[in-house]
Amino acid sequence: MMHRRPVIQLKLRATDRMLEIAGWILLITIWLLVIGHYHRLPAKIPVHFDVTGQADRMGKKWMIWMIPSVTTILFIGLTLLNSYPHLFNYPTRITDENAYTQYTLATRLIRYLKIILVLIFGLMENQLIKSAEGKAEGLGQWFMPVALLLIFIPLVYYLVKSVKSR
Repeated sequence: MMHRRPVIQLKLRATDRMLEIAGWILLITIWLLVIGHYHRLPAKIPVHFDVTGQADRMGKKWMIWMIPSVTTILFIGLTLLNSYPHLFNYPTRITDENAYTQYTLATRLIRYLKIILVLIFGLMENQLIKSAEGKAEGLGQWFMPVALLLIFIPLVYYLVKSVKSR
């Protein structure tokens, strides 16, 4: 039998509002990046990169719209999900006493991850455009390690903070 978790309406703090606004600004920036470069792109562009950051598949120019589209769907999905923190998985049992703290930590993690997701996809789109225009070769070897660090540092921080705040 599953333990019923308290349903709490969290108030957005200044930090949370700032993170939401930053995420939306970054998302809009990706769309503007594509809109601004689309007309200059060649008919074939790199659409997939291997682990070392080298382009390993080419596709039609219209595929440039895939990254901002997927990013937008993920961003909006995570934004909607963040309204239901009582449905998340937690590393500790949620009680009436710890729910507010745990929900606040978890929703803030989602906000950070949304920004990181948009940053990663934005960097990928930027490098894809540069590569298509002949100004760069692929994503670069730095891309994968940086992307993984950007994702795992906040996750580890959250897990430590969450377990300490039982």
